[in-house]
Amino acid sequence: MTTPLTGQRTLNRVTDRQQLGPDAQVDDKALVFVPTDPALTDPFLALVEDWFSTPGFEWHPHRGLETVTTVVDGVLEHGDNLGHAGALQPGEVQWMTAGRGIVHRELAYRNEHAHVLQMWLNLPAEKKMTPSRYQDITRAAMSRVEAAGVGIDVHAGTVGGVTGAARTHHPVQGLVATLDPGSHYDLQVPAEHRLFAYVMDGRLLVGGRELRAGQTGWSDPVTAGADGDTATTTLQLAAADPERRARVMVYSGTPLREPVALGGPFVMNTKIEITKAFTDFHAGAFGPVPRLARIAYDR
Repeated sequence: MTTPLTGQRTLNRVTDRQQLGPDAQVDDKALVFVPTDPALTDPFLALVEDWFSTPGFEWHPHRGLETVTTVVDGVLEHGDNLGHAGALQPGEVQWMTAGRGIVHRELAYRNEHAHVLQMWLNLPAEKKMTPSRYQDITRAAMSRVEAAGVGIDVHAGTVGGVTGAARTHHPVQGLVATLDPGSHYDLQVPAEHRLFAYVMDGRLLVGGRELRAGQTGWSDPVTAGADGDTATTTLQLAAADPERRARVMVYSGTPLREPVALGGPFVMNTKIEITKAFTDFHAGAFGPVPRLARIAYDR
């Protein structure tokens, strides 16, 4: 789906977060969006919000996608079978490329508390079997844009002349913006990108439409105007509550427009490839499940 090029982004639709409550792994869970119709959210597959202490997410595999985990609160402990391990603080991001196969875990540091947003980003067919990698975007590595009453953590792509630290496999722009009451920001977005804006806290005007915490606004790619100019468009963000800050996650990316096959932790292009992923994992092709100990800390 495309919308006419006007220079200003508007929202095509708004979705509400679905609160699920606790389960065997988490203290609480919410589905921001899920891949019921992957073509509508392409290249983004899912965004899930989790609050957990113990047990969290022990060793599990992935193939064919990237997981982008933003720590909202608490501390996230992670490890994988490539030998990476660490703990991420609020505002920091773990950008994991599953590629051809990885086994990892995500836990609350000291089993205390972690509140995270994890987004599943699809990989192009030609990159499904790319080597796996971890990228931890810490506070020290985080690119930041400051404007009047606005602070923006840039995860990926270029915002306000500042480029995020994440290395991506196809065009993606990602950020978390905090807006003081009365402030606004005009975000430049490539015209060919599909965009979602998830309101984490407060109320915002997004593309002229008011959204509250827990809502997601979607803006589809735009078509070329008469002059053929499709370089950039503008999404207007404005705090809507005169007494409270607003915080929003905004990601955009070029749709892949490829078949999507889903199978648990694997995302491929065909069901045959999903079957192969399960076979490979059980045959040990992803590597052994690590015996990595928990991160040491002083009691």
